[in-house]
Amino acid sequence: MVVETTTSSLPFVNGNLLTLNLANAARFATRGNVSLPRNYDRYSEVFGHQRSPSMEFKELTKKDAQVQLAHELQKLTNTCQAHLKETTQKDFEGFEKLFSRFINEVGPSVEWDNIQKLHDGAVRKYSELCGPDSSHARDMLNKLVVVKLNGGLGTSMGCQGPKSIIPVRSELTFLDLTVQQIEHLNKQYGCDVPLVLMNSFNTDEDTQKVIRKYQGFQVKTYTFNQSRYPRINKESLMPIAKTCSIESDLEAWYPPGHGDFYQSFKNSGLLQEFINQGKEYVFISNIDNLGATVDLNILNFLLGGDNSGHCEFLMEVTDKTRADVKGGTLIQIIRLRLPPKEHVDDFKSVKTFKIFNTNNLWIKIDAIDQILSEGTMDMEVIINNKTLDNGFNIIQLEQAVGAAIKCFNGSIGINVPRSRFLPVKKTDDLLLVMSNLYNLQYGTLAMSPLRMFDTTPLVKLGPNHFGKVKEFLKRFASIPDMLELDHLTVSGDVTFGKGVVLKGTVIIIANHGDRIDIPPGAILENKIVSGNLRILDH
Repeated sequence: MVVETTTSSLPFVNGNLLTLNLANAARFATRGNVSLPRNYDRYSEVFGHQRSPSMEFKELTKKDAQVQLAHELQKLTNTCQAHLKETTQKDFEGFEKLFSRFINEVGPSVEWDNIQKLHDGAVRKYSELCGPDSSHARDMLNKLVVVKLNGGLGTSMGCQGPKSIIPVRSELTFLDLTVQQIEHLNKQYGCDVPLVLMNSFNTDEDTQKVIRKYQGFQVKTYTFNQSRYPRINKESLMPIAKTCSIESDLEAWYPPGHGDFYQSFKNSGLLQEFINQGKEYVFISNIDNLGATVDLNILNFLLGGDNSGHCEFLMEVTDKTRADVKGGTLIQIIRLRLPPKEHVDDFKSVKTFKIFNTNNLWIKIDAIDQILSEGTMDMEVIINNKTLDNGFNIIQLEQAVGAAIKCFNGSIGINVPRSRFLPVKKTDDLLLVMSNLYNLQYGTLAMSPLRMFDTTPLVKLGPNHFGKVKEFLKRFASIPDMLELDHLTVSGDVTFGKGVVLKGTVIIIANHGDRIDIPPGAILENKIVSGNLRILDH
């Protein structure tokens, strides 16, 4: 079974892998007896099996909330432009189903006291895999579709527009690097691996402008939009939007997480199109994970030999470090019981959970179609509480793409090298991928052979001065040499001159009102620098 702690995870129950979300973990202690139906009453605990007057009242309240929601959604649909009405109605159908899950669920899907280690074979070692014979590689690649999750904005790093168009290396963006990778693959093997971008209403317009420049490349690029759902008032549980027009109130809408991939992929028509083309697997990953490249060993595992096609869902996991407080992990459950509140923090534990989910997923295309057609797609609801700039307390209902793992047959985890998980979430990560720690070839970053360790340094940059990309870039005349760096902490008003070398553990702290300028050519090895000074001993 997989448990996820904010991204995704896999559980194992009754022979099927499952997912569990840390966003839901804190709610375990407030859920009721699991022998009841798996419905969640957000107002209070359910204390037993017998129906009481208060339970009947709650049932009526739930039904009333769903009726009211349907009425509000119909009012919003009536404000929609004619050419958008069909898409909007499909989005709202999906939202009503999600809202119904949210309002009706009671009882935890997983209980802490029953978590056990995974059984043998639930997670395979990447080292046990082998690549395809060169004569088969082309045919295998022609059965693959690469999907990048491209719905996020770069606002967390102070950038406008899609995160995928932020320059990350040699003036190349996440999207540039992805296209280079796939074009190289297609040229090298003479195959036709398409690139599919799942955009959101936040990123679609800008992405469409950017991908025009790839028309001359040997990569077929497709796009589709994930759903657009209304944010709901935390108290009334009704949509805060007054009209379907995004322009009139952008904050009233949100893209509902990457768990929306399955239905939106089908709604776009691309699912059926790729089935018609003879494609068999999609490889899904976050576009900001620079390590998520097409892997022939994994593809051969899925398509080669007598077991070809038997695994419908493969999740890449990797060894966890102390820096990975948000990754999912894999566990096994044998029976259900209410877990104590004090174990929520254990989801982040390196000792308790050794591996976590990279959100690199390989999924059989016709299995997606079958599960959606049968209506058996089942993913936990993630409740994301937010406060908007106008002071509104709202709820976003989301789902994680990995949470569907329990719906597929033959699901498995592969423990991959850490190099396949290279996300850029903050400028801390950006500093690493811009440095000489990595070499760039055909859009792929690989650890420099000159580094003596196979792990990356732990980097912590102060958010006030380094958190935004524009400000971050101003503070480096050139990116420091980090080949021998183990740990870097920088806080306060600090700048770096050209040709700086960082080794071992380096801590630089400029107190409030002070400034530290690291001069050109400085070599800092196992040093702590603080105060208001320029370093001369280099």
